[in-house]
Amino acid sequence: MIPTPSTTYRVLLCDLLTDRLVDSLPVQGLALDDYIGKTGSLRGTVPIPNAEIAQRARRALTPGRTGLWVLRGPDIWWGGILWTLNVDSNDRGFLGAQIQAGGWESYLYRRLLVDDYSVTARDQLDVARDLLAYVQASPGGDLGIEADTALSGVLRDREYSRYDLHSVGDLLDDLAAAEDGFEWRIASYRRDDRTRARRLQLGHPTLRTTAADVVLDHPGPILSYAWPSDATEMATAWQSRGASINRNQTEDSVPLTSPLLTAEQDITNGWPRLDGTSDYSTVERQDVLDGHARADLAAARRPVEIPEVEVLLGGIVTPALLGATVRLRIRDLWHPRPLDARFRVVGMSVSPPERGRPESARLYLEVP
Repeated sequence: MIPTPSTTYRVLLCDLLTDRLVDSLPVQGLALDDYIGKTGSLRGTVPIPNAEIAQRARRALTPGRTGLWVLRGPDIWWGGILWTLNVDSNDRGFLGAQIQAGGWESYLYRRLLVDDYSVTARDQLDVARDLLAYVQASPGGDLGIEADTALSGVLRDREYSRYDLHSVGDLLDDLAAAEDGFEWRIASYRRDDRTRARRLQLGHPTLRTTAADVVLDHPGPILSYAWPSDATEMATAWQSRGASINRNQTEDSVPLTSPLLTAEQDITNGWPRLDGTSDYSTVERQDVLDGHARADLAAARRPVEIPEVEVLLGGIVTPALLGATVRLRIRDLWHPRPLDARFRVVGMSVSPPERGRPESARLYLEVP
């Protein structure tokens, strides 16, 4: 299949800190994905057919310093940071530069909180913005990431010690996973003036878009689907451990623990006793630890289901679907009574068109 102009993909290679365009090189085997609650990734190979392309690739592909933007036609579909480069020559003499990149979120996991931070009764989304501002205030740390201004109405007390050397990404994940928490991601988009931009999106309790429902049918636009159900991490009882709060060195040191929480109604309804635990080694407050334990049990009480549907790309499937609602209508042997239900899109994996392969996307869905 030869891509038409509307399905032509371009990869822009830019200086990470200034976003100055360095080059745009062809990428074969391009695959990219983006998620809510998980860092997206990009993979592909830049073919090196001659000395000119080799020179351009050497100049443009610098792991840790090169930012990538993926354009589908005029629209931005993905953005992130080049982290690994592997120049490979096969037995037939074909030379290629294999690249792997992580979404902008990956940068926050490579930045540590090296100062103390303490707040009382501050909105949790303000705490998230504080952490982003801390990252970008240091020399060499400003990626130009903007932030949403919404508030959640949930106030948090938080105290982080510089001696713990937390990564900012991990702090955001722990904060978001707390009871009555939120979701976050860094989106790539164009401003009204058409310049490229990055934005920290925050949603309480979830990230949602206002896009109209998209209807997907099988048989129909859905090429294939998978419906995994995994109970290996399921729990009907939970206890969390925190930091050691014993200051007497002559006594045994034991961690702070939450009460043992049990989903009694689930057990009454026939579910077996399944124990789960989690560690929060820097949490020293009982109420904070108890909140984590309640949130962890609530998330673990049922088998994990993340349905996947593969669809042909077109006007209705764009990166704007992340956080949007789709309506699935499936009728087959597993669904003799047709499934007709709405799901939130929490992830998307895109496969651009190549010879013998149509342009498609795999959507990852949240079961309501």
